[in-house]
Amino acid sequence: MVTTRLGIAVASFVFVSVLPLAAHHSFAAEFDASKAIRIKGALSKIEWTNPHSYFYVDMKDENGNVTTWACEAGAPGALGRRGFKRGDIKLGDTIVVDGYRAKDGSNLMDARRVQLPDGRIVSGGSAGDGGPGENTQQ
Repeated sequence: MVTTRLGIAVASFVFVSVLPLAAHHSFAAEFDASKAIRIKGALSKIEWTNPHSYFYVDMKDENGNVTTWACEAGAPGALGRRGFKRGDIKLGDTIVVDGYRAKDGSNLMDARRVQLPDGRIVSGGSAGDGGPGENTQQ
């Protein structure tokens, strides 16, 4: 009985420990390196989360139609070490994001380069993910 309980406890620990790893993915699994894209628009939402931060940009076309793009970036700690901090952007700010489009054609992109409202350019990519122009320093 004790052995069964110990086995269940160990199996549960291993399962819970592996879940965060399953949520993280490589660049090539989700994004297309041949589909570079640049968007410019107003910041509509920010999620400073691990293992990736997301920010959402509302981009208007020439007819005034708005398309919202989800921009995947590195973890908040990694971004901060590269000089991209939470206070650098706020809702409504206009930003320019260069990156790569999702393979599924959705309005999701891997944000590699972000021009902040003050004109600074910061790296938004996840280091070590195998993407183009990978910044290996964190």
